Amino acid sequence: MPWPVRWLARVLTVLVVLALVLAGVVTWTVRQSFPEFEGTLSLPGLTGKVDVYRDKSGVPHIYADTAEDLFLAQGFVHAQDRFWEMDFRRHVTSGRLSEMFGPATLEQDKAIRTMGWRRVAEQEVPELKESTRRYLESYAKGVNAWLKRNEDASARSFEYSVLKLTNGDYRPEEWKIEDSVAWLKAMAWDLRSNMETEIDRALAATKLPAERVAQLFPGYPFDRHAPIVGQGALTNGRFDPQAAPEQGGDKAITSAAELLSKVPSLMSTADRDGIGSNSWVVSGEHTTTGKPILANDPHLSAQMPSVWYQAGLHCRAKSENCAYDVTGFTFSGLPGVIIGHNDRIAWGFTNLGPDVADLFLEKVEGDTYLHKDATRKLETRTETIKVAGGEPVRLEVRSTVHGPLVGEVMGIEAAQGANAVALQWTALIPGSSADAIFAMNEAGNWHEFRAAAALFDVPSQNLIYADVDGQIGYQSPGRIPVRLKGDGTAPVPGWTGEYDWKPEPLPFDQLPTLTDPAAGFIVTANNAVIDPSRYGPLLTKDWSYGYRSQRIRELLEQELGKGKISPETMGALQNDTRNEFASTLIPHLTEVELAGPAVQAREQLKDWDGTQSLDSKPAAYFNAVWRHLLRLAFDDDLPEAARPTGGDRWYEVVRALLERPDDAFWDDTTTSYTEKKADILRQAMVDAHEEIGPDATWGDLHTLTLTNQSLGTSGIAPIEAIFNRGPFGAPGGKDAVNANGWNVQQGYEVTSVASMRMVVDLADLDNSRWINLTGNSGHAYHPNYWDQAPLWARGETLPMLASPDKVRAAATHTLRLVP
Repeated sequence: MPWPVRWLARVLTVLVVLALVLAGVVTWTVRQSFPEFEGTLSLPGLTGKVDVYRDKSGVPHIYADTAEDLFLAQGFVHAQDRFWEMDFRRHVTSGRLSEMFGPATLEQDKAIRTMGWRRVAEQEVPELKESTRRYLESYAKGVNAWLKRNEDASARSFEYSVLKLTNGDYRPEEWKIEDSVAWLKAMAWDLRSNMETEIDRALAATKLPAERVAQLFPGYPFDRHAPIVGQGALTNGRFDPQAAPEQGGDKAITSAAELLSKVPSLMSTADRDGIGSNSWVVSGEHTTTGKPILANDPHLSAQMPSVWYQAGLHCRAKSENCAYDVTGFTFSGLPGVIIGHNDRIAWGFTNLGPDVADLFLEKVEGDTYLHKDATRKLETRTETIKVAGGEPVRLEVRSTVHGPLVGEVMGIEAAQGANAVALQWTALIPGSSADAIFAMNEAGNWHEFRAAAALFDVPSQNLIYADVDGQIGYQSPGRIPVRLKGDGTAPVPGWTGEYDWKPEPLPFDQLPTLTDPAAGFIVTANNAVIDPSRYGPLLTKDWSYGYRSQRIRELLEQELGKGKISPETMGALQNDTRNEFASTLIPHLTEVELAGPAVQAREQLKDWDGTQSLDSKPAAYFNAVWRHLLRLAFDDDLPEAARPTGGDRWYEVVRALLERPDDAFWDDTTTSYTEKKADILRQAMVDAHEEIGPDATWGDLHTLTLTNQSLGTSGIAPIEAIFNRGPFGAPGGKDAVNANGWNVQQGYEVTSVASMRMVVDLADLDNSRWINLTGNSGHAYHPNYWDQAPLWARGETLPMLASPDKVRAAATHTLRLVP
């Protein structure tokens, strides 16, 4: 063997050995943090024994004799599987990421500190019920018991070993009640209302006249898409479900948009058009089981691990001291169950989306601002941000009567003379959502559930309900502001006082509600709650446009026309992939004169039923045409931040444009030629074919990569490979029922997903089904890190067991916790 070849062979051998050694070290380090699922562990703070049964998916069911022991054990179990995630989240919500990651996260910290999430949480805790504080304290004790048992970085999670390479001094501190409560602010932020739409309107207005801006924000199509509540009205200051209705600043805004874009999202993506959810419930009169069936699938960001953690929390014997027997989806870092069922009722959430945040244009001079023709002093506070590897950074936060100034532009002439923007948002007022979680978990009937809903002030969610007695219901909760003037659709002058909020929000008794409707089912999918013609108070003008909700309604009506609905049918509906806009657009595409290879591509749309399955070539081509159509028609007219992302608002915008072939939006302002509808449709079809070719399927284009929120975007390929999973094909689309969203400005990759799916059978709770996007574990390479993802991708689910016998029979691990 020649010497260069021998030398190369030896080098390669050394490299292979080093790679194997490194892989072995990484594997050993990763496995160091895998939690104990078997045996007996002693935990300080417990008053009695607690049993934790885990099934093969790593889902724990916890059994205790007191509520305090139950939530202490939940804190311990959450920390076992997800402490890095919990630690990362609390640093986000308190604006302290830079303590972990250094200057790279300083802008995010500044944005969070400006809004003051942690400050609000600290103000909220003393106002909570005594029992809530007690349960939060028990949960914190459980987390801290785990921390004490795992003081070495490698024993906590592999992420800490990676962090040690750049921040060797970092040590996680003890868990506090405020860490849990602050997470509710992140939840409220990610499920906030129309603030981005409000900014988009203002940005669009910098380039377009008012009448053209209005085209981009059409009203809700009540004539085609039914609202959630189709009956009832306000009567004597209360909403009566049976009543009949009575007849009768440019640069400053840009700066605010930039600051608010820095706020990290823990449940959603920057592309918030895809954030929504589906839920529906069918009464027992129309089901094969004779009892109600409830379905829910919240649409959130595609992240690793999933935002949800499945668990069961059970008192061995329900009593006044221990009133919980609940199974469902939890948030690590927060005690209780967010969505699920107890032994009597089931409930689900979708985003209600009321307008709960306003941007006020302000006139600021020095340390004062103008309000109601008077000069007032700005409220100020100084925040000190610790930065790993650097000096602390001081941030001065200034606020008006409306709220913190977000993105001041001092000394610059702006819209209406404003030079700053303040954010008023209901979540910056201390509230009672933590109380609501425990009250929902305990509720045993509709009356008790509504009482719990009244406590759920932020974020405002559509709540659907079913119980073992056969009742189904819907309730709008939340703190919804009442404005003196205006509709919240655009930034308003703050100095006049005429757009201020009234001191008290809309009373809970005036919010829409519904029980046992004649139709036999209730559907919510971020569509309009109620037609304004029958309801006076303003909830919002910026609903999702009802494509998903109407499709669900039509599918339910079809199934009811054949007979009764089974739990299996409910699960199948969650996986419906049809594009509801295809039937509107395709006839216009076929009318256009076309030549060349794109003709063949268009032909496959003629017999396409709109189904967006993985193997569908028509789905790939149609979505490519849609992407290019939107970019050709609108990108030249709008600022980058306000360009279309492809949600159902754009369905409505294009629907109207298709009937106006000479509309100015069809013209490409970057050319000397005046384009019309046919020109843009033709070009979109040609560009789509050239981009994806003749053989691409939807599964080839529409892929999902599960990305770890912290280290999964490090830019270091080996690190990202440890924590991320994928890509793999995903069916459905942005406003299909199976809502795997994507952004036309970025490509076809999935940005938002059904983060979990659940179907609850109130006739037999053990017959319920569920699935998580990834898995319960937050530890890379643990068997439960992403074991549910392949099932999720195929639209499959797992048994959602709840009864003690079934739970014990399915258990593959049993851990006993003792005092």
